[in-house]
Amino acid sequence: MKRKNGFNIRKICGENIIVAEGKENIDFSNVVSMNDTSAFLWDKLEVGKEYTADDLAAFLTEEYDVDEATALNDCQNIIADWVKADIAEA
Repeated sequence: MKRKNGFNIRKICGENIIVAEGKENIDFSNVVSMNDTSAFLWDKLEVGKEYTADDLAAFLTEEYDVDEATALNDCQNIIADWVKADIAEA
């Protein structure tokens, strides 16, 4: 999975919102809101670099008190959501 270029997270009215930056990414029909954990993961990702669910799970287990199996399952779901929202590539 790769984070797509031009999508950055901003705190708006207390919510973590993905904001498309650059005229090629302007599409206001789909707003992506993230909880604090998914926003933490998004901030860890470098644009254009490949990551696996295992990579993201490692970030979670280092930062939060969560077991590996739960972290991996959650990260697999997060990646699927990001790809579906078109802010990441599989």
